Amino acid sequence: MDDPFLQNSVIATVIGSALELEGQACQTGGMSPAGSSAAFDSFNEIATIRIELRDSDPVIWRQVEVPTSITLKVLHNVIQAAMGWFDYHLWEFTIAKRRYGLPMDEDWGTEPRTDASKARLREVLRPRKTTIDYLYDFGDCWEHRLTVTNVRAGDPDLSYPRYIAGERNAPPEDCGGIPGFYETLDAVADPNHPNHAEAKEWLDDYDPDVFDELPIKYALGRIANQRNAAKARLVKKKPPATTGRSA
Repeated sequence: MDDPFLQNSVIATVIGSALELEGQACQTGGMSPAGSSAAFDSFNEIATIRIELRDSDPVIWRQVEVPTSITLKVLHNVIQAAMGWFDYHLWEFTIAKRRYGLPMDEDWGTEPRTDASKARLREVLRPRKTTIDYLYDFGDCWEHRLTVTNVRAGDPDLSYPRYIAGERNAPPEDCGGIPGFYETLDAVADPNHPNHAEAKEWLDDYDPDVFDELPIKYALGRIANQRNAAKARLVKKKPPATTGRSA
């Protein structure tokens, strides 16, 4: 939906924790030259992530490139921006049967959740390809599959994270999950459906086949700008390249 207020809301939410991008690794003043160089190289490593909304048909997907040094909390922000969610609800990652998310006082008898702000993407990656489950909104249960591939050195002339591609609009918030989403679309498409008028009014100008890429690029760009500031601090700490000297 093209509501400027909602677009600004999600952008503000995404920016909110962007300063977590490099955490203590960028703030430590006592880093040795060797450690500084290693941190700089790790900082420049990126991966390609394809985000798919499970059970959407045809599939709703986005592709982004992200630094592997970001925390899973920042990865959550990237997903929210890429999909067009507004971060209204609880969320969690599941990676190799381990759960990551916001710290909670109660875990309802399940395995304790690891704080997502204390785990970095690079720490959970497997060789060649890593699959990550991301659940947003424990009521509507928007289940996403993340496929992480092509870990490599980033282009020094580009800023990350960055949007690459995608297809189809993500569902509106609070529409009842995948079943409710498609039931609402069916009601809008059928003038004889008993809920046609209500569904049409509720969806307003929502188009399931079209989404605006500009807010995504803008939000990810703001996160990248925060990361660039951290990168500049690492550059200052990186030792100069050594050259051989003749006797």
